[in-house]
Amino acid sequence: MTDPGGVRPSDGGSRWSELRPLLDRAFDLPAAQRLPFLRQACDGDSELYAEAVALLEADADGGVDPLADGVHAMAPQLVQEALPEPEEEAPRRLGPYRLLSQLGAGGMGTVYLAERADQQFRQQVAIKLLHAERAPANLNRRFLNERQILAGLRHPHIARFLDGGVAADGSPYMVMELVEGEPIDRFCDRRRLGIEARLELFEQACDAVRYAHQNLVVHRDLKPSHVRVTDSGVVKLLDFGIAKNLDPERADDDPAATRTHLRQLTPRFASPEQILG
Repeated sequence: MTDPGGVRPSDGGSRWSELRPLLDRAFDLPAAQRLPFLRQACDGDSELYAEAVALLEADADGGVDPLADGVHAMAPQLVQEALPEPEEEAPRRLGPYRLLSQLGAGGMGTVYLAERADQQFRQQVAIKLLHAERAPANLNRRFLNERQILAGLRHPHIARFLDGGVAADGSPYMVMELVEGEPIDRFCDRRRLGIEARLELFEQACDAVRYAHQNLVVHRDLKPSHVRVTDSGVVKLLDFGIAKNLDPERADDDPAATRTHLRQLTPRFASPEQILG
């Protein structure tokens, strides 16, 4: 990790010297273990916990790099934008699926571990649920656009779209293949893989991106956290939340959702074209 330029928040801002080691350790854990770890590590310090979770979710949402210069000073604002309402109760069922636990959350949506509950067959999945009552119209359009894009992609190195629907309160959701793995950079570093082994994984990722391009889909947010590797060494490309569909017959009708000046990107990994607008 690079040092964030020596920037430190004011006395009323986030406590970066405490936040940084927490984020370091949290990012080394599987997604499902990060929030429990932070709750325990913060030891009842609700302000520190809120700031840590907000920065964690900013990275997961794909719009902010939590370790970039000065981003930690934005934590109070990110707390409001990224954290779910604490009193909100999760639905127990979505269609034929029973929700088991929360895998991740942002201000507008939540990802759950779920299982098939209609006795037809056994299957565990990941369900991404958008909180319709808190989501602005453009985010709702992006969510539906992501769902449509994934429904048209079938590739062994892209997390499979399985189903979709609408919850009782009108919130849309999508059912995805459950990918249990870790970001490609951590997978390589933990196993101390050599150049040849790393390039084999990179080739799988490139194959997924090439397939998306052949189907006129540009991911636009390629970064290690969106390129996961399973324990068996299979690469899975995730999260097409800000992807652009270039097919005029299937493209998103809302041009504002894809304008580059809106900066829907992760600064550390964005392409030159996105940075330059």
